Amino acid sequence: METQETINARATRVRTALRTAFGVKAKSLDAALRRTGRRLPKRLHAEARRIVEAQALGGQPKLMRQVDGGALDRAETRILTFLGGIDRPDRRKGMWLGIAGVVAFNILLIAAGLVVWMVWTGQI
Repeated sequence: METQETINARATRVRTALRTAFGVKAKSLDAALRRTGRRLPKRLHAEARRIVEAQALGGQPKLMRQVDGGALDRAETRILTFLGGIDRPDRRKGMWLGIAGVVAFNILLIAAGLVVWMVWTGQI
């Protein structure tokens, strides 16, 4: 049977994994999930919500019977596996390469427009 301490420990592990993967700084798992937004897939977001809902039961013994410990364990494992595969430096490098690609395309487009304009006006 799950206890409030084990659920809080799960929530803390998921929250720290979100912080290392996405840089999300929050005091609770619920706030971290809100700040994560769409960076976490829907199915994993729903599984993390399951942990938050179990945490919200507050350790009441009769309510804690409703918590499925196996489902929480599987949810935590899936989330930590996904977040463990995220490489922050590679994502940052990809972002900068994407920006550089857009800038290079725009420069080429402007240069082509300039050449077309020069041909059209008879300067070439």
